[in-house]
Formats: sequence, C-alpha cells, structure tokens
Amino acid sequence: MLNADFFSGFATGLALIVAIGSQNAYVLRQGILRQHVLPLVLFCALSDALLIVAGIGGAGVLIRGNDTLMTLTRYGGALFLAAYGLLAARRAWQSQAMAVQAGAGASLASALAACFAFTFLNPHVYLDTVVLLGSLANQRPDPGRWVFGAGAASASLFWFAALGFGARFLAPLFANQLAWRVLDALIALTMWTLAALLLVG
Repeated sequence: MLNADFFSGFATGLALIVAIGSQNAYVLRQGILRQHVLPLVLFCALSDALLIVAGIGGAGVLIRGNDTLMTLTRYGGALFLAAYGLLAARRAWQSQAMAVQAGAGASLASALAACFAFTFLNPHVYLDTVVLLGSLANQRPDPGRWVFGAGAASASLFWFAALGFGARFLAPLFANQLAWRVLDALIALTMWTLAALLLVG
C-alpha cells in the first residue's frame, strides 16, 4: 500500500511538473550553458517539496481562501514573466553567439533570484502543489498521505535533475548561433504567453 501511495504521488507530481513553463525553460537554458545547474535543480526540487509539505499540512485551505495573495502573485508574476520575455527577445534579436560552457554568465545569486521569482511568483505553483497535491495526499490516511507527498517530491527532483543535467547533451546543437536565437525566441513567446494567461485567468 505504501508503494502504491508513493508511485501514485510520483506519477501525479510528474504529470503536473512536466509541462512547458517558465521555470522549466530557465532550468533548460542554464543546463545547456552548464551554469549553476546543481544549485538550481536543488532549489526547484526543495521548493516543490516545501510547498507539497505545506499542502499536506493544511495550507491549501488558506491558499484557496486568500484572494488577495493570489491576486498579488498573479500580477507580480505576469510583470516578471513579461520582463524576462523582453530580455529573451533581446537575446534572440542580437547576433552574438553564446559559448556553451561554464564560467561566464549570471552569478549564482542572480540565477537563484531569477529561479525564486519563476517559482514563487507563479500562482499556478501554489494551485498545483499546495492545493491539488495537498488535497490528493490528504485523501489518504497516515502515513499514506506523507508517502504520496514523498512520491510527488521525488518526481520533482527526478524531473529537474533530468532537465538540468540532460540539457548538456544539447550543447553541440547550441554551438550554433541560430539555435540559441530560436531557443530564446521560444522562451520569449513562452514567457509572454504565460504572462497573458495569468492576467486573463
């Protein structure tokens, strides 16, 4: 029964996490560049784990009942996504090639700050982890609900590790300047689409 709860949590968590989103796009880009991959993977996975635990602990009820929090998060997240989309569009427009290697680029602090914003300024992360996963977990008696949560948190770690460290295999492709411009253009479109969806949602 415990194994069933774990794998149910793992499958549900993976289904929610594996989607085109701002956080995934950022981790993918940093993975291709091989910049701060491990800290970013750990940050994303630990953030999801923290939110899942909060949801199982009952925070989902508070989230659903706090319209002010969701509104502030929605507009703040839309503004951040739109701004980052502009930066990505600017990179796509410029003609400089980017070296696919570690060393250059953003500092660890700025990379983590960007990842923090992608994670916690997205109201959908609260709905997916705190509300939805928390509710699904709490349909099970102890210790099953915590085993379900452990499965969902493990799915997050698995996905971000695969995304961040697997991206390096794309490095030969991104030795080409055009590939970077296409990726940044897609990232810009993704950010703007998500920002628009937040505003109309």
